Amino acid sequence: MTEKTNTHITWNDFAKVDMRIGTVISAEVFHEVRNPAYKIQIDFGALGIKKTSAQVTKLYEPHELIGKQVVAVVNFPKKQIANMMSECLILGGLGNEHEVTLLTPERKIKNGTKIG
Repeated sequence: MTEKTNTHITWNDFAKVDMRIGTVISAEVFHEVRNPAYKIQIDFGALGIKKTSAQVTKLYEPHELIGKQVVAVVNFPKKQIANMMSECLILGGLGNEHEVTLLTPERKIKNGTKIG
């Protein structure tokens, strides 16, 4: 069976999404949330350090995330998640068991690099 996309977007729609490369500098269990997640801080170079919550506990331990470069959307409005204000959204592929595999660059690249 072929999976279909939800809807088509224009190039201008895509251009509004600001995706950047950043390096995880801290990760810890987020005890205050309902679904298992980590509190993560990511260094985006000139854009600064941003906090987020990520439900990536099925495939990653917190110590494995530190130093890992990830792709994240950095221009969503801030969102309150339990007792933390999330400032970005880490991107990943969603597997059959709802496990998230993080999108990472093929090689080390400067923090804050724009995806396009």
